[in-house]
Amino acid sequence: MEIIVSETKKIDIEQIIELYKANEWSSAEKPTELKNALLNSHSLVTAWDKEKLVGLGNAISDGYLVVYYPHLLIHPEYQGKGIGHMIVNRFKEKYKKFHMQMLTADGKAIDFYKKVGFEKAGETMPMWIYKGNEH
Repeated sequence: MEIIVSETKKIDIEQIIELYKANEWSSAEKPTELKNALLNSHSLVTAWDKEKLVGLGNAISDGYLVVYYPHLLIHPEYQGKGIGHMIVNRFKEKYKKFHMQMLTADGKAIDFYKKVGFEKAGETMPMWIYKGNEH
């Protein structure tokens, strides 16, 4: 298995939906909006095993000071193989001069993000208006 990680703007909707459904993310129920959101991100990094999409992450940014990482998904069959680290490292390198890199994490993701250098921001509390059913 050779995993290729790259920034891309080309991605197949069926592969996106399969990845999101495999991770039980509710945004898979809105395929057109999901694809448009990913393709309109400031950055989109994908991971491939030959022709199979096995992971992706995206970044939303003002382009100068702040970047937010809303999605990082690795196909369950490929988790624990360092793919998430590769994607996060790509983002950290690209945005290293930014004032703030931020994300919201829950569950198992908290330990993962701590391992790759993120920490709780003071006494902040994540807040949202959200129409999904996970989290």
